[in-house]
Amino acid sequence: MKLLVCAMEHSSNIHLGALKKELGEEVEFVGIFDKKLGNPIIDLSSLAIMGFVDAIKKLRFFFKLRDEMVLLAKDVDKILLMDSSAFNLPLAKSLKKRYPDKEIIYYILPQAWAWRKGRIPIIEKSMDYLASILPFEKDYYCKNAPIEYVGHPLLDEINSFKQTLVNNNKITYMPGSRSSEIKRLMPIFHALRAEFEQEAVIVIPSNFSKAKINELYGNLSDFSITHDAHKALYESDFAFICSGTATLEAALIGTPFILSYKAKALDYMIAKRVVKLDYIGLSNIMFDKISKRALHPELIQDEVSVENLLREYNGMDKEAFLDDAAKLRAYLKSGSSKRVAEIILQGTVVEN
Repeated sequence: MKLLVCAMEHSSNIHLGALKKELGEEVEFVGIFDKKLGNPIIDLSSLAIMGFVDAIKKLRFFFKLRDEMVLLAKDVDKILLMDSSAFNLPLAKSLKKRYPDKEIIYYILPQAWAWRKGRIPIIEKSMDYLASILPFEKDYYCKNAPIEYVGHPLLDEINSFKQTLVNNNKITYMPGSRSSEIKRLMPIFHALRAEFEQEAVIVIPSNFSKAKINELYGNLSDFSITHDAHKALYESDFAFICSGTATLEAALIGTPFILSYKAKALDYMIAKRVVKLDYIGLSNIMFDKISKRALHPELIQDEVSVENLLREYNGMDKEAFLDDAAKLRAYLKSGSSKRVAEIILQGTVVEN
């Protein structure tokens, strides 16, 4: 089987790697994905953007890339889209228009429930299968929509979960994976690190060159560097994390943490106007569904300071966090790769 894949995000490609193991060698990937998983048509590093402003600057490039994907779809059996709704939704519309009989599977759905709910009918119309990784997501779609909760991919990828709080005298720092977010957080993380005697572990994406690390992170002589986020989180007593997938990883593993988010002022202003949510961290959004409260602290924009981070750290009930992390894992139930592989290989009808 030949599968057209569009997976632009780093986290999406981690999940795609787990899915590839379930699919086996009989499925060949073509399209946009990490080069570790096959022969993509483009280097993912050229797609790294952050926020609305950066995206507008590259519109022509993405239009050309969309057209190339539509041409590639001619010779594939099925289509798998992952995350990246700004690119994948217009792509799906073009694909359906050109190839109405080709199955399109959307895995890791656009967060239309958070903003632009008017997109949901478009998503339903453009896709043959909607593989949701959030238990509550199905409630926002119509009863006849081809959507099901398939489990969460992180539960395929995380092998160790804390049952008790550790005391390894380590703190992990995760300033993100995009250049702009790293540049904003690292000066604060450097100053914060000086306030702790514990060993400081910093997680850096494995594809970063030495030159890029020097440019983005500065002097890291006071940090131990690792590329293994799951291992670092499991072995650490606490973590300071930029928003994103890493916050949910820490929550599921059971490592207490504080979310820190700093964006460009214009990007944040736009997002604040269109996103109507009480929290920005996915683990907080989900935990609020089951317990009507947050799982962890969130500091946003000007709130992100050494003083505020220390205050939240000292005031956090870490034992309560550990208990809440177990509740979150139970809510998500299982991994997702096996079920998504079944949908791709068998075309199983979604039951509502």
